[in-house]
Amino acid sequence: MRGPCLRIALSLTAMLGGLCLAAQPASAQPVYRFSPVNQWDIAKTAAYWNPIVQYVEGKSGVKLELKIGRTSADTTSYVLAREVEFVFSNHLFSPERDQLGWKVFGRRNVPQIYGQIAVPADSPIQKLEDLDGKTMVFAGPEAFIGYKVTYGQMLARGINVKVEFGGNQNAAFAQMFAGRAQATGSNSMLIEGYANRESKKFRVLWTSEGYHDLALMASSKVPEPQVRAVAKAFVEMHQDPAGRDILRRASEAVGLSEQAYFIPSSDADYASYRRFYQKAPPALR
Repeated sequence: MRGPCLRIALSLTAMLGGLCLAAQPASAQPVYRFSPVNQWDIAKTAAYWNPIVQYVEGKSGVKLELKIGRTSADTTSYVLAREVEFVFSNHLFSPERDQLGWKVFGRRNVPQIYGQIAVPADSPIQKLEDLDGKTMVFAGPEAFIGYKVTYGQMLARGINVKVEFGGNQNAAFAQMFAGRAQATGSNSMLIEGYANRESKKFRVLWTSEGYHDLALMASSKVPEPQVRAVAKAFVEMHQDPAGRDILRRASEAVGLSEQAYFIPSSDADYASYRRFYQKAPPALR
């Protein structure tokens, strides 16, 4: 039975830095690794992705296994090392990474998300300039909207801050509310979700232009029939009562709307990401 194997694989990858226990006989159907960016801590990541991956595997007939590291940067390192075949990410749109051949096939049905720089609602900080010399905490250096877009704004304004990384966005928020940082860079969807789940209040100091949510992408080494089967299972999931219920419960676990199901997408939806890199400081490319 695949369900328990998926849960065990996720737990072990979290603890052992992404080790995959996918040993298969040579004649067995190949197992494709799926690496979603760590938007939450490991427990919430498991609660969200395990049931979705099990459903997609069952519907598509394509064997899938989660491969997730301790942090979003760790997870992306596996992608860049070509150790995975499917991703849910927005870390692959820089000119250099465009050359790796990843193909967008889907995304979540959510409104555009925005980079936001925020402080606790009761903070004395009222504007970005007040953060000069203060500490800002981000999920990690690979977080496109939460780090590159928001920190890029600070660089553009010449505001000097001390940068800290929490490893995932939940940890970054917790550090800020514990007083170990004065502000955070994140995206609007994660700020809203955390506020709803944890009853925390933010004051948003700055909001970027809109970007589409992370992309479901397939490696060029996956045969096209398998890509089509996986894509079909993702985008039709909400049309199946069983799939819709799984999505509802998974979304509730992380503070997403029940309307956050998967829809078809293409590279054209991510043009705003590429525009960012055309003007980004060299340190953020």
